[in-house]
Amino acid sequence: MEPFTAFTSTPAPWFVGLGTLALINAGLAQGKNRSGVLWFLLSLILGPIATLIIVAMPRARGKFF
Repeated sequence: MEPFTAFTSTPAPWFVGLGTLALINAGLAQGKNRSGVLWFLLSLILGPIATLIIVAMPRARGKFF
């Protein structure tokens, strides 16, 4: 039995969790007037660290005009 057959026969559950976390982070970022798409992509790379960064960031100021 090959060691990687467990990874190829069924979808890995961490992909579902990481995708869900990325969607949550995109919503959090949009709530703070940040780019949701950018933070979605960053969350796929950084994971829970991106959540901590978003929560610690202040709300972005709106446009002047």
